[in-house]
Amino acid sequence: MNVLKDIMTTNVLRVNADWSIETLSQFFFDNLVSGAPVIDENTKLVGVVSITDLAHINSLPLMNSNTDATHDYYLDSNINKKISEEDMSLLKIESESALTVKDIMTPMVFDVDESTSVKSAADIMLKGHIHRLFVTRNKEVVGIVTTMDMLKLVREQA
Repeated sequence: MNVLKDIMTTNVLRVNADWSIETLSQFFFDNLVSGAPVIDENTKLVGVVSITDLAHINSLPLMNSNTDATHDYYLDSNINKKISEEDMSLLKIESESALTVKDIMTPMVFDVDESTSVKSAADIMLKGHIHRLFVTRNKEVVGIVTTMDMLKLVREQA
């Protein structure tokens, strides 16, 4: 039986909850990524943050981070696509702000243990209409599984 440890991607960039918004902006810009899991000072998974959250800072009042809505990081099937530097530069924040990642992140986390079966993970993804799951060990991120990982497995078994 296949388990997530067999198919997950282990190179997952992480964001610290206490980072400033400017540091987060620079992180997204430098790594050309549009979202990342958020960890606390003990490296425990506490949330998720994306460039959409940065865009909301200037356009909307501060959002309540205790929302039950599914974060766009889980839903956007193109999250792993490279983003042009020009597009990223539009979201680059350079002014000083008192906000931290914790203030804008979504604390709702879709995570599973690395020993979770691929079938169970697929059920979770289908039920939640999500495209990615964080794989954790003792609440620490050790990998990520996406719909693309699932498709690769299907292709290999066909």
